[in-house]
Formats: sequence, C-alpha cells, structure tokens
Amino acid sequence: MPDYIRVGNGDDVTEKYIFLTTSHDGSGSITAAFTPIRIVCQNTLNASLRSMTNVVRIKHTSGAKQRIENAHKIMGLANTLSNQLEGIFNEWAKVKVTDREVRKLIQLALCPNKETLDLIKKGAEDEISTLFKNTVEDAFGYAMISDTQQMDTTKGTLFGAYNAVTGYYQNVRNYKNDEAKLQSIVLGGTAQLKSQKAFELCTAFAFDGAEILNPN
Repeated sequence: MPDYIRVGNGDDVTEKYIFLTTSHDGSGSITAAFTPIRIVCQNTLNASLRSMTNVVRIKHTSGAKQRIENAHKIMGLANTLSNQLEGIFNEWAKVKVTDREVRKLIQLALCPNKETLDLIKKGAEDEISTLFKNTVEDAFGYAMISDTQQMDTTKGTLFGAYNAVTGYYQNVRNYKNDEAKLQSIVLGGTAQLKSQKAFELCTAFAFDGAEILNPN
C-alpha cells in the first residue's frame, strides 16, 4: 500500500501490506489482513486494537458491487489501523524502559500457560522449564544485541520491547519450513498470538507503568 508508518524522526519506517488468502476451490471465504512490516528488520507488526481487528473476511461473490464494497472495507480498515498504530508506536518510542523491564515484558508475553505464569508470579524461577527460560533469553538477547534494537526509536524504549518479541519470532526462532513460519506469524499461529500479547502488555505499560509487570 502507498505511504508508510513512520516512527521517530522518520528513519524507522514500516511498510503497509494487505495479506490475502483464499481456498483454491472457492469453498471458504477470502481473508484480508492488514500486515505492516518494519523495513529494517522485516518484523511483522500486525496487531488488533481493542476497538477493531486487523482482519476482514469476505464471502466469494461474482457481483461487482459487492467486490467494490469489500475493497472499500479493506482499505478503510487499513487506513484506520495504520493511522492508529503510527500514533501508538510513536508514543511507545518516547516511553523509557529498563533492561530488567524489557526482560519481564518478554517473559510475560511468551508465557506458554497458567502454570508457568503462576511460577513467575511466585518468583519461582528455579521451577520454570529450561526450554521456556532459554526462549526468553533468546528473545532478550535479540532485544539487547540486534542492530535494529539500537536505534533511537527502539533502544531502551517500549517500542523496542514490542519489537523484541516480534523480532524474535521473525528473525531468531527456527521453523521447519517457510509455510510453518507464515502460519505462525501471519495466520493466527503462536507467533501472532504472542506478538498480540506483547502489544497488549506494552499498551498497559504505556498507561500504568511498570506495575503491570507484577501480575496478581
């Protein structure tokens, strides 16, 4: 799509895409998802806001009038979401977070289940699985080391914390093939769910500060 989502002084830009998927036999609906991708690191920053989703589902139809209406619906969704996300990301780029807070945000965003969350709440780090701890450390390492995390918009900022989660799934985590990666990141898989959780945590942090990192 034309134009960009611009964060900071304009050097950190995100391209705007519409991702379309449909069944070959025409039995299912067409899915159109607004999918912004941060250029410097190819991070997919798709997120649903509380007031709206980033997805439109369209029934197969041969009518031109319906197709035009669907196109307007998709473009309207994309324009509204991109404007809102640009405002949110620019605010997050001004919110400072410590390394410890970034790590905790990552830990909460990637938490796989209630049992692990209960251990985090109790501070029982020794009882948390090694696999999960290694995953958190890999994402935190990306947050601290990647060149794309050292920009004015991301270094020590809430926007950087969000990108640590999306960037981990996009640029660090291994997948068995490209189809599995696409499924995870764009088509409602683990990466998309955890990235949405990170988005919600960062939204809460922007409003309420570090107290949200100590869930009761």
